[in-house]
Amino acid sequence: MSAALLGCYDSLKKHALRGNAVIPVLFLNTLFSSIIFLPFIILSGTTDVLDGGLFHVSSGGWEVHKYILLKSLIVLSSWILGYFGMKHLPLTIVGPINATRPVMTLVGALLVFGERLNHWQWIGVLLAIASFLLLSRSGKKEGIDFKHDHWIYMIVGAAMLGAVSGLYDKFLMAPVESGGVGLDRMMVQSWYNIYQCFMMGAMLWLLWWPKHEQTTPFHWSWSIVGVSVFLSTADFLYFYSLSLPEAMISIVSMIRRGSVIVSFMFGAMFFREKNLKAKAFDLALVLLGMVFLYIGSR
Repeated sequence: MSAALLGCYDSLKKHALRGNAVIPVLFLNTLFSSIIFLPFIILSGTTDVLDGGLFHVSSGGWEVHKYILLKSLIVLSSWILGYFGMKHLPLTIVGPINATRPVMTLVGALLVFGERLNHWQWIGVLLAIASFLLLSRSGKKEGIDFKHDHWIYMIVGAAMLGAVSGLYDKFLMAPVESGGVGLDRMMVQSWYNIYQCFMMGAMLWLLWWPKHEQTTPFHWSWSIVGVSVFLSTADFLYFYSLSLPEAMISIVSMIRRGSVIVSFMFGAMFFREKNLKAKAFDLALVLLGMVFLYIGSR
């Protein structure tokens, strides 16, 4: 469910960014997401209505919020790069690149947690690398040079930071006895949105507003609201699954990246993007690589 909603989120994000200023769109996304979760924070802190329920938000001091603040910085950095890259690139290019995140997450687990890859996982990694190389060839047909296009670098950077965020999520959710922080999932999701909103508000005021008349203008689109709703729901399901005992970030991240199927279909049907046959083959390689990663992680 999270993957399907995430695919819709990516598609609405692409629509919201068409001919639009990136910073105010991203600020409004964080603002609406914060508005969605603010009632849960208030109700949890002032009443016992949500006690013991799925939407209860735990409370804590700086010793807890410092971890959430770092989460906000990682995610917002990924979003800024991802939003700028997505605005200038076809969705059918961005989606498959983002789908390589599980590979990056797995490599991160290898480097950070000392895990070793088995032969199934190595096959999955090699297939993902092959798909990226083939995707660069498909991109050249549309005038996109993967080696020199800074928008591509932004999308790759966003994917890498997204993988870091995934590893960090598992660290935040894991019980203390398992080496994690043991944070409440609703607390993480609620507060990291609010922290991001303040950060983006500062960027809007200091960076965009003084020069907004000379840069890309901002125009309102209802898809901006849709971005926040779909992302908040997708993240809620993602955090819930990650908070379950024995949840494996490599598997959860892999399934979540199935969102690329939805966004690819949107790119083909609604944005009328080009060179779909070659890109579909590249995407199939990514998905096949994810299958091998799944087999190797069982």
